[in-house]
Amino acid sequence: MRSLNDGRQVWLEGVQVGQLSEHPAFKGTLDTIRQLFNTLDDPAIRDIVGFKVGNTDRYAHSSFLVPYTHEQLAKRSRSFDYWSQQTHGMMSRLSDYARSLVTGWYAARKELGRLDPHFEHKITKYYEEARDGDLFLTTAIIDPQIDRSKDLDNSRIADRFLHVVKETSEGIVVRGAKMIATGAPYTHDFIISSFLKFEAKDRNYAHVLIVPANSPGLHIVCRESFADLRGQDHPLSARYEEMDAVLFFEDVLIPWERVLLFGDSAKVLALRNNKSANALAFHQNIVRYVAKLEFVAGITFAVADSIGAGGFLHVQEKLGELITQIDVIKALVIASETQAKPDETGVLVPELTYIHTARSIGTKFYPRAIEILQQVGGGGFVQAPSGMEDFYGPLTNLMHRYFEGASISAEKKVQLFKLAWDLIGSPLGARHELYERFYAGDPVRGYANQYNDYDKQRLTDPVWQLLKQSSKNSRTPM
Repeated sequence: MRSLNDGRQVWLEGVQVGQLSEHPAFKGTLDTIRQLFNTLDDPAIRDIVGFKVGNTDRYAHSSFLVPYTHEQLAKRSRSFDYWSQQTHGMMSRLSDYARSLVTGWYAARKELGRLDPHFEHKITKYYEEARDGDLFLTTAIIDPQIDRSKDLDNSRIADRFLHVVKETSEGIVVRGAKMIATGAPYTHDFIISSFLKFEAKDRNYAHVLIVPANSPGLHIVCRESFADLRGQDHPLSARYEEMDAVLFFEDVLIPWERVLLFGDSAKVLALRNNKSANALAFHQNIVRYVAKLEFVAGITFAVADSIGAGGFLHVQEKLGELITQIDVIKALVIASETQAKPDETGVLVPELTYIHTARSIGTKFYPRAIEILQQVGGGGFVQAPSGMEDFYGPLTNLMHRYFEGASISAEKKVQLFKLAWDLIGSPLGARHELYERFYAGDPVRGYANQYNDYDKQRLTDPVWQLLKQSSKNSRTPM
């Protein structure tokens, strides 16, 4: 993995961070990322997570694999699953999502080249650079929350949304802000675009950019860190603090080779809506989500067993609901893969209908899973001692006596409840519940888009045919 000591400006608690890998807010997460990236160098694992590039012996992560066969699509899925299982689904922006977006644009380069004569060359060059350099990528596509009741006709809004202030022979100069860049301190490049449907007059806001994290004038402003290096007491916060950030662009020069599109809102929207790219990227989302639901279920089952609650019918009902959640998302993953179809360029694309369904219901599944875990463990989560050190102090005999579980030792039970609390009660846990509600965008709009895009006539035609037949039969004399 390429060094992050490249001049990037990462800000935390009002101070610019120097050595990221040594800072307690980032060290645990970077160790996790490093281990995952190093799997490409492990002969026992690299065939699970990677593929050989061309006729070389060099491996690249399978998020860069353009699938033309079901076997290749399955290989992509296995790589997503491996990283997700290693991190229990707790790291959603490990780069395989953003890499898949770039791979999708590269796969559809001929079609998307109609939008701009330079697009095909630019995306090909960048795809190869990212693939061969094993680059960490992330996205930042949301505009700052200032006043949602105002649009770009309002000067307060217009000045703060990311926009072009100058065009030069070298590239475009941009100013404004973007959010929410998950994994921002660790990324090499940001993929920058917008969800908004700009009008033709708003050409300076219509762009799709690839921005190096160390670009002069770019400030990566982190939220409060939820990292906690006390691994025994906070096993998730110690390893999986992805970090979210807002990006400040103060007259940042974006070279023309990194400007994929600019100046035409309709073309930018067409790129954002490209089904091949979105299907390849969103596919990663739902594969990861299975691992996360399995993790929550596993913790909940263990908690129920540890306090002897697994035999109660109302608890079994809740535990069964968690299994149903897992099976539903798994089934949608399988359906999206088995019903994949080639696009017009021959790329095998997962069926988006099932992916959208999984992303939509996932906004409800995860909060419900966390609620079930809370209900099963109850007050046990707040009676755990302050730290595992208490087991080795003057009260050690009492600790083992009063914290003992139904089927496990006191020490193991406390470790389990601390893990569960890290998921449901820590700042990291709260962040994850919020994330799963909104990472796919506004859930209301998500459901509405499914309705608007669905072939509704296929369902309504039989209704009218039945009524027509019924009406005809009622007029027939006996």
